[in-house]
Parts: sequence; structure tokens; C-alpha cells
Amino acid sequence: MTIDRRDLLKCVPAGLGAVSNAKTLSAQQDVAQFNWAGNVRYGTNRLLNIESVEQLQEFVQKQNGLKALGSRHCFSLISDNVHQLISLRSMNRILDIDETEKTVSVEAGITYSKLGPELDRQGYALHNLASLPHISVAGSIATATHGSGSKNGNLASAVAEIELVTADGELHTLSRKKDADGFLGAVVHLGALGIVTRVKLDIQPTFRISEYWYHGMKKENLYENFSQIMNSAYSVSVFSDFKRGFTKEHWPSIRLKVHEEAGFEAKPELFGARLASTISEKSKKADQSTRNTSGAWWERLPHFTIDGVAAKGNELQTEYFVAIEHATDAIKAVATLADRIQPLLYASELRTVAADRLWMSMCYEQLSLAIHFTWKSDKEAVFNLLPEIEKRLAPFEPRPHWGKLFFMGSKTLENRYDRLADFRQLVDRYDPESKFRNSFLRNKIGI
Repeated sequence: MTIDRRDLLKCVPAGLGAVSNAKTLSAQQDVAQFNWAGNVRYGTNRLLNIESVEQLQEFVQKQNGLKALGSRHCFSLISDNVHQLISLRSMNRILDIDETEKTVSVEAGITYSKLGPELDRQGYALHNLASLPHISVAGSIATATHGSGSKNGNLASAVAEIELVTADGELHTLSRKKDADGFLGAVVHLGALGIVTRVKLDIQPTFRISEYWYHGMKKENLYENFSQIMNSAYSVSVFSDFKRGFTKEHWPSIRLKVHEEAGFEAKPELFGARLASTISEKSKKADQSTRNTSGAWWERLPHFTIDGVAAKGNELQTEYFVAIEHATDAIKAVATLADRIQPLLYASELRTVAADRLWMSMCYEQLSLAIHFTWKSDKEAVFNLLPEIEKRLAPFEPRPHWGKLFFMGSKTLENRYDRLADFRQLVDRYDPESKFRNSFLRNKIGI
């Protein structure tokens, strides 16, 4: 495994403490300084707010290097640039809903928290959402951000068409129907191909979600019935803090999000776990499960409410994906590090994500288990631990979330992605001048 230590140190700003959660994220996008979590200090403070495609095309032509910032929720250096940063937050309109084709076209800067309620008002829904609703559509698909559900692909899997400005300032459109292979390489693009300006997404009739918490499942029951548990609802999350999960007898909680048309009956027990009758104070403080047991898809599929996202975070995140056939063995392998993991951990979550055909997706051609860690903001300790976690997971060939912290470099990753060489060729075709490349892409993708 290889990594540039200078890049690693850029993720550790000095003297950054906890930040008040009083302000909303939307008010924090005026200066290019830190990401949402405060662990990445960008290589430049030059930030331009783009307001039109034409302005973007003209600007890109004149630059030697640039990157687009979304909601700044990436914990890795994937969005960093030493020359110029841009924001498309002003380009946030819904452009068209095609009722025949069942798609919605949106500008790249729109967030799911804005798109969701408006789609719902017009009788439509997306297939899934991520834990946080404030993230931008363009940023989410670039890194294959996901929700949960064994039959639900990540957010990028809903993309039917994508429009982007490339290094020469030209506007290109790639669609699932017309461009086949190239399209599959361009959707999860890691910011390497250009600046996305418009996205067309698949939609479906709106629906409601009922939510149920189960507590106290023995970990042996989880391992023995893992497939049944993860397939028991539209969206399933298993939460553990490792102290009570991997090193003790019981896992704290399982969260089921049920499509109301599925005819689900919430039984008092789920493989030994008890159906929760009340909401814990801890959950209330975390802004989780504070709503009714039923709600619109856009309210319930995320873990947090639209107005419940802090202006800045005080955490770090890591996530690894393994093929579903390795799920329980991978969990057990990570559990061997529980004594080292637990002191650094706020929470851990297990989710399943359906397979897709997007070249750089973590779920490329495999139904996957996502093993997620939300860490305390101890950067040095987390960085020192990541190689050990990856070593334990190595037999299962894990793929890391592009937008979160991980250690492995391009030599390891090229063995995990069958189409990585094709993706490099695609990058060379769309960005021959290397305008959109950075140290992250060099270290992780080898371009």
C-alpha cells in the first residue's frame, strides 16, 4: 500500500476544535477553506460561484486546474485543488419532469433536500437517499454515495443522462440509452472528467416509509441470519458502537425502513431483538428517530432531517465495501480490532447496496455490504488504524468509499476495479490537459 504523507497531513488542520451546530450548512459556502468536517484544508482559497453553463464554459477554458465543490461533505482529498475551486450551488433548479420517460432533469448544484419535497409534491420519488439529505446531486453521484437496501442501487445508479463541461470548455452529454459503455464510465467520475452541469435521474411514483427500531440482537443471531435480516425491509441498517456490538453479546439496534405497500407486519421480535416502544434520549440528541413512525420517502430514507444537519461536523468517516458472500467473515475480521477501534468510534453502521454496472462504483457487479465507521476527530489515531483495518479486510478485497478516509493506493485499487484501466483512458480522452486531476487521483487512481 502506498500513500503520500504530505497529502495525509493536509487532512489535519492545526487547532481546529468542535464547532457549534447552530448555523445551517448553506450559510457556510462563502470561502474555500475547510470541508464540512474540518479535516481537509483546501489547497487554495480561490472560490468562484458559477451561475450559468456559459459562464462555466468560458471560465474552464482559461484555467490550468480547477475542481468543483458540492456540499463539502467528502472527508478525503478528492475535491482538493491548489489552483481554483468553483461552486455550482446557484445552479440548483429542477429543469424538467418527463412523465412519459419517468425522469427528472436537474441542475448539478441542487441538493436532495430541495429536490425530494418538490418531487413528492408532484407525485414522484427517487429510489433511495443517503444518510444526509443536504448533499448535492452532482457531488453524490461522483463518489457513488449510497443509502441502504439489498435491492437498491447507490444514488448514481439512478442517473439516466449526465451533462458536463470538459477541459476545452465544450459541453458533452452522455446517456444510458445512447452512449452505453462510455456512459457507465462517466457517471461515477470522481471529478476527473470535467464539471457536471446537469443530471437526469430515474423517478417513480411517490411512496411512504414506515420505520421500526429493534434492539438487543445477539451477534450470533446476526451472523446466522444475516441475509434474512438485511433483506427484511426496503432499507435496513445495523448500528453498533463496537463496545456493545463486537466485544459484547448484543448489538444495540437495527433500523428497518419499510415501503408501506409491502404489507410488512412489525412483530415484537426480530431474531431475538426487541421492537422498540420508545425513542431514547440519545437518539433524540442525534436527531434520529424523532419523527413519527411513518412519513414520505424523502423524510424517512435519510437518517437525519433536512434541517437537522450541522453547519460543520466534528467527526471523520471511513467505509469499506465487500461482496455480500464475505459479509459475516468481514465483520468478524474487523471485530478482531475492536479494542483499538472502540476508543476512536462514535458509531458503526452496516448496510447493503445492490450491484450496478458503473465502472468506478464500489458496488460494481457485486451486491455489497458497506461497513461504515464514524470516528471521533482524532486524525492521527484514525490514520494509524486504517492500514490495520484494511489488512484484516484484505482477504475479502474491500473497496473504499471514494469520499471518505482510506489508506490503500492505486496499486491495490487497480486489482479491485476491473475497468480501472478503461477509466484512465476515459480521463485521458476528456481531460488531456490534466485540468481536473489532483494528488488524490494520482495516488488512488494512478492518473
